[in-house]
Amino acid sequence: MKLKNKDLKKKLLKQLPIILLFISVLNNFDFNYLGLKYFSFNFSYILIFYFSLKRSSSLGYTYIFIAGLFNDVVNGSPIGMSSLMYLFLCGVAAYLRVITLRTSLFKDWVAFVGAILILNSLSFIIVNLFFNFEISLINQIVNIFFTSLLYLLFSSIFSFFIGSSSVR
Repeated sequence: MKLKNKDLKKKLLKQLPIILLFISVLNNFDFNYLGLKYFSFNFSYILIFYFSLKRSSSLGYTYIFIAGLFNDVVNGSPIGMSSLMYLFLCGVAAYLRVITLRTSLFKDWVAFVGAILILNSLSFIIVNLFFNFEISLINQIVNIFFTSLLYLLFSSIFSFFIGSSSVR
């Protein structure tokens, strides 16, 4: 019985990033009910970047693409926009993983901030020019700010759980 529980725990820990990704894209959560008007962040970006950088086998590109499609349906954005942005983020993480000899949280964070600045700028331009959607620039800036700050927190949390688990 203990052997089966260990195997189940290992399988669950191995699939946890995928589960978290789909939960994050299917739950369009915000903090409006707490009275925090200008607090939003993109947990999906944090999750995708971290696991594409540190454990590239945890999230497959197909799962990331499908999660982006789900995100577009939930948010009502043009189909394929989130998938394109998620895959661009994976590309940045993969490039950083290949060229980096010594990883550090600061270097990863700087690359993440640069990537989400480019991603949100591209998204803003494409959605405004081609699809004529109105996006609040203030909301975008707040989202970039909190997403970049919370990357540091979630990166530490993910590193702690990856380090404490025996699944590699």
